[in-house]
Amino acid sequence: MDDASLNAGPLNAGPPITDSARDFAAALPEGGALLALDLGTKTIGIALCDAGWRFATAGKTLERGKFGRDRDTLAAICRERSVRGVVIGLPRNMDGSEGSRAQASRAYARNLSAALDLPILLWDERWSTVSAERSLIEQDMSRGKRKERIDSHAAAVILQAAIDALAGASI
Repeated sequence: MDDASLNAGPLNAGPPITDSARDFAAALPEGGALLALDLGTKTIGIALCDAGWRFATAGKTLERGKFGRDRDTLAAICRERSVRGVVIGLPRNMDGSEGSRAQASRAYARNLSAALDLPILLWDERWSTVSAERSLIEQDMSRGKRKERIDSHAAAVILQAAIDALAGASI
């Protein structure tokens, strides 16, 4: 693994948590469905992709609760859909630095990796919500429906960007 890997050494044995598409692809040698999360303070947007890493599809939006409840819901989705890895949006500042929200996402990733025993890719989510909103507006979706669906569509934008990078990393 390269310097982008966030898990290194014997103290962090288990599935990798990385921001490198190449390292994440290596942890998934047989491919498999992926789950993406757009972590908000009140909700979690969910998206899934097929085992061939071609298309990201917006799923549902979960009301964020205690980690144990969220973990159980996400574990059930992973079992149902045979998920082999998780992509979590990493909210970087516009200058690329990381603030408290990014630190919270990294902590969530560590807890989720341990709970699900799945590799996790942290993916830069800058502009994902803006892109998702534009797409929903282009679909002539009402403001109320956009509010309900924006988080899951942002997760799909994050996931599509990640699987596009994974396709290049696995060549």
